[in-house]
Amino acid sequence: MSLIVDIEKDFGSFSLKVNIEQENGVLGFLGESGCGKSMTLKCIAGIVKPDKGKIILNGRVFFDSEKKINIPPQERKVGYLFQNYALFPHMTVKENIEIGLANLSKEEKNKIVKEYLAKMKLEGFEKRYPHQLSGGQKQRIAFARALACNPEILILDEPFSALDYHLKSNMENELIDIINDFKGHIVYVTHDISESYRICDDIVVFNKGLAINKRSKKDLFKHPMSMTEAIITGCKNISEIDRIDEKRVLAKDWGIECTLSHYAIDKAKYIGIRAHHMRIVQNNLQFSRENLFELSVVKVFESSFTYIVYVKNLENENSSAIQLEINKNIDPLKVGDKVFVKFDENCLFDFCQN
Repeated sequence: MSLIVDIEKDFGSFSLKVNIEQENGVLGFLGESGCGKSMTLKCIAGIVKPDKGKIILNGRVFFDSEKKINIPPQERKVGYLFQNYALFPHMTVKENIEIGLANLSKEEKNKIVKEYLAKMKLEGFEKRYPHQLSGGQKQRIAFARALACNPEILILDEPFSALDYHLKSNMENELIDIINDFKGHIVYVTHDISESYRICDDIVVFNKGLAINKRSKKDLFKHPMSMTEAIITGCKNISEIDRIDEKRVLAKDWGIECTLSHYAIDKAKYIGIRAHHMRIVQNNLQFSRENLFELSVVKVFESSFTYIVYVKNLENENSSAIQLEINKNIDPLKVGDKVFVKFDENCLFDFCQN
């Protein structure tokens, strides 16, 4: 199985440029709103026509600008779950699910509707209308409609963005079960970094219409290779660097020298570390001096289960603050406290692209 998306599209306000090939697993699109994620889905589904390029699913050509091929959406066998469900308000649940079941007998349609209502635990909802459903029920009906047409590819456009936290968690667990049973390709769009890590196998980060190289989720989160990847995956601490030697760099924004666990990337310009990859140590004598810094607390915020602590090298008046996220198993900190902060050198990453 393979999905090839190699397309370009000029929208005036931005240009979409995507070059992706996926063999298996769940492919995630991660990026800010308006960066081209959803538009790429619409091109795959045939709702939007690219200016040039090709889209091929399992050897079947959906679109090829050179060969002038552009298969209509209804012939692509794409299951599309829209961000806002896109249920037809004047149609019953049964009619909404049947909308993609052309050329089937009434008996076949009834059988499929019954099967998917049972899978979604919504038996007996056939005659209800969308306005009579809760948000979670609408989501399940949208899933049923997307799957009922027996698609070769399932594309999900921020499927949980309209749900509250508790319902979102439940629906995500149900989605994972659906993904495990689904035999085709899955493309999943989100701007939620935690959600993308839980659901996806490989991730493409989008930046202003450009799809940056596909990477495994573990590699992407462990070592972002650009400023866009670092920021979009939630890294709060990024500094410009000057290279001292093969493994040591001066983090210019933080005013401290850091040691990497690996040889610094050639021409690296930045270093980053995530807020939860540092800790405050009570007895600094138990640790090596490497990546152990005495810093001053400049801000403290309490969240549900952690403290968000900002520390700074006050000996360098131009240094910027570093954000830590720490468990509530230490004594509360206050502004002005001096603390020893240990960086996990295995989690420091460097990159050269802006």
